Amino acid sequence: MTIELTGGEAIARMISLYNPGPIYGMGGFQLLPFYDAARRIGLKHYLINDERAGIFAADAYAKISGRVGLADATLGPGATNLVTGLVEALNAGTPMVVLVGDSHREHSWKNMTQESRQTEILRPAVKELLRIEMISRIPELVRRAFAVATSGRPGPVVIDVPEDISHGVFEFEDRDFYAVAAHEAIPALRCRPERAPLEKAAGMLADARTPIILAGGGVHLSAAADTLTAFSEALNIPVAHTLSGKGAIACTSGLNAGLFGRYDRIANKLIEESDLIFVVGCKLGEIATKRFTVPPRGKTIIHLDLLAEEFGRTTDCAIALWGDVGATIAELNDMLAPRAAEIRARQTGYAADVVKRMDAWRQDVSPRLNSDETPVSMARMLTELNKALPDDGILIADGGFAAHWGGLLFDTKKPGRAFVPDRGFASIGYGVPAAIGARATSPTRPIFAITGDGGFNMMLGELETARRLKLDFTIIVVNNAASGYIKALQHLMYGAEGYHASDLEETDYAKIGEAMGVTGIRVESPDRLEGAIRQAMTAKGPVIMDVVVTRDPAKMLPGVDNRTVKVKKGDRIA
Repeated sequence: MTIELTGGEAIARMISLYNPGPIYGMGGFQLLPFYDAARRIGLKHYLINDERAGIFAADAYAKISGRVGLADATLGPGATNLVTGLVEALNAGTPMVVLVGDSHREHSWKNMTQESRQTEILRPAVKELLRIEMISRIPELVRRAFAVATSGRPGPVVIDVPEDISHGVFEFEDRDFYAVAAHEAIPALRCRPERAPLEKAAGMLADARTPIILAGGGVHLSAAADTLTAFSEALNIPVAHTLSGKGAIACTSGLNAGLFGRYDRIANKLIEESDLIFVVGCKLGEIATKRFTVPPRGKTIIHLDLLAEEFGRTTDCAIALWGDVGATIAELNDMLAPRAAEIRARQTGYAADVVKRMDAWRQDVSPRLNSDETPVSMARMLTELNKALPDDGILIADGGFAAHWGGLLFDTKKPGRAFVPDRGFASIGYGVPAAIGARATSPTRPIFAITGDGGFNMMLGELETARRLKLDFTIIVVNNAASGYIKALQHLMYGAEGYHASDLEETDYAKIGEAMGVTGIRVESPDRLEGAIRQAMTAKGPVIMDVVVTRDPAKMLPGVDNRTVKVKKGDRIA
């Protein structure tokens, strides 16, 4: 049976076959037939106020749900506004399919309004760019977009749709429209390393006396947090994590060694003392390695990753295990099962020492975690969030120091991704739109997002989006009247005379929230934190919790990592 459809409707029908979540975007003439079909067939499409917000919302939805994030934009400025979010998704391994309208091919390069060489601009920012040149190929190319987005290391795929393709008509066959269910979510396919290196790795893990696992965001891309937790507990091996890997095992577990790298609790010392390091789904980038100094040279490393290009990129490894995290850890667990009881018993003292060290760290930094200072200490704010958020709570962390403070101090209470930082590109402005996307993953989970005042200023317009969509979540604006990360680094390098272009005007963001029709709560002292958080959790609609935090640049970066920072003029800090 044949059916005559516009190209736009064919795209909408294909996307609907993948049981999609919301599409975030801002329309343009080129894709009007797609929007019309989306309305008629029931696809959820949410209008946003800035394309960057739409791509961030889709990114957060995909990070939390594991399903493909969807966004769209018109040609020219709409398309180029996507670049930052696309690079975030590319670097973070976020599965996304993004529609972009383009100029009518018959009129291209005749000074068409808003026309640009957008495919050339977008191509380096995505895993694959698919330009539709024939209406008849729409079903095939949409299937390919979902396949590429979810297979191997996930990533964003752009479908570039010329105006004449979207508005044109073609007589399709019914059989053209089908989806591959495996490509609705990640991981679409799982692969495992060869037997020989696996057996060697298992033997090394069995014989190690002070092994440690370093878990990255790849654990979540593989939906393997429960698998890794079972492996860690079976053998009494502690787990440290990156910012993106938080939740690889619960932060409240006795085997959790916390964040490692630039900021840490006890993990860097454990890594230094370890006789075997098992890197799992982690790229070992600059932040995780403290500018490539952690782990120290000469350490024995087993590296498990789905992307072969990561092996040896920053740190040499004794064994490279190329495969899916979940499938590989499960196989290692089976291999080590006959010796698991023996290994676990032998490691009991080591595991107990991790708990002892973590308790000592908490006691050491307790004055800062429970600080009564005014303006509010970031450490105290995170302490109150840890107390108030239930097991299923989600914390979004904007770029900059919001992510570093959250990564160091926020405690996930069960395995899984409940801490969502934008560490693929670490752009600021992620907090508000990411909370919008996060809400689409669950109607009931409490959602908080921490954003600096600078990042919040970028996305004020999306409060209208959240209010219009009647979304319940809380944005904590870390109000220090500064571009805090930069001002703190200027302080470290140049002292009080060195501040330049890093101060913002004092602003009451709670009043701004109220003016935009949402709940505004101003917190100026630490004794108000608990009540404000609980008020926010019971409020309907978006909440702006404006927390006035320290103005002292010496306290703006996470100081509870026990580092002693010594900087001479001319030293490079990052």
